[in-house]
Amino acid sequence: MSFFGKLFGKKEKESLDQGLQKTKEGFLSKITKAIAGKSSVDDEVLDNLEEALVTADVGIDTTLAVIERIQKRVARDKYVGTGELNKLLQEEMEDMMVDAAEQSYRDFGIPPGKKPYVIMVVGVNGVGKTTTIGKLAHNFKKTGKSVILGAADTFRAAAVDQLTIWSERVGVPIVKQSMGSDPASVAFDSVQSALAKGADVLIIDTAGRLHNKIHLMDELSKIRRVVQKVIPDAPHEVLLVLDGSTGQNALEQAKQFTAATDVTALAITKLDGTAKGGVVLAIANQQKIPVKYIGVGEKIDDLLIFDKHEFVDSLFKLS
Repeated sequence: MSFFGKLFGKKEKESLDQGLQKTKEGFLSKITKAIAGKSSVDDEVLDNLEEALVTADVGIDTTLAVIERIQKRVARDKYVGTGELNKLLQEEMEDMMVDAAEQSYRDFGIPPGKKPYVIMVVGVNGVGKTTTIGKLAHNFKKTGKSVILGAADTFRAAAVDQLTIWSERVGVPIVKQSMGSDPASVAFDSVQSALAKGADVLIIDTAGRLHNKIHLMDELSKIRRVVQKVIPDAPHEVLLVLDGSTGQNALEQAKQFTAATDVTALAITKLDGTAKGGVVLAIANQQKIPVKYIGVGEKIDDLLIFDKHEFVDSLFKLS
């Protein structure tokens, strides 16, 4: 189902088209090359299509799944001309992705009865986690919601400083303690503050480390426990932020974080600076977790709600 019109006005669609420019330039040219001089989808076309998908960092497993789907469609429909291949490919790629549109409240809305709506944000350092939190806060505030930030990444002074800068830029309060403080203590104070102020949304930043998965799991579990002492069904969302420009490394991080904690949604950043945008398909397909947001630029409004139909449409759209 497409949410175009509700979520994607002209401005949002232009941002998405522009943000995927580097990915689709190589992707579309390879597809064009794959079908050059061919009248039907044969083994050679499929081999070339496989190369195009892998180059876009769709990944081997997901690429093979796409090719298998195409082969079945060709066999079922008896004859598929190369002119139909793009449409067929779009349909199959779209169908392979879990769509957040059907699983969560959209358009920066929050479920009724969840106040404050608590979002715990996880991800390794350098993926754009703090920036994503700032942009999320901006978008929630833009829709009239009151937002509080919780700086529970206390292992890096820069993390607290960066989040403070974002809180000032967006104009939302922040709860923080000194560097080295117990992250769970900051999370607890953040929830208490959000309740006291009647905030609509609380976004809690967490430490971005993966070198010791057991320690990470323990830390995130502790944060979850102290939050639940105050709000039993919180956090309502665990958002994993991934850097799309790292391609298959982002997929590996997704695997490790989903093993360490109960991730419910994904945000994939930095898609505007890479030709590896196909990793969105790989992550959404293999992790079976909805991609909820994508980052397509540096501007404060360049965090878009993800819609798989519009994503695939932009990927195949000729400039």
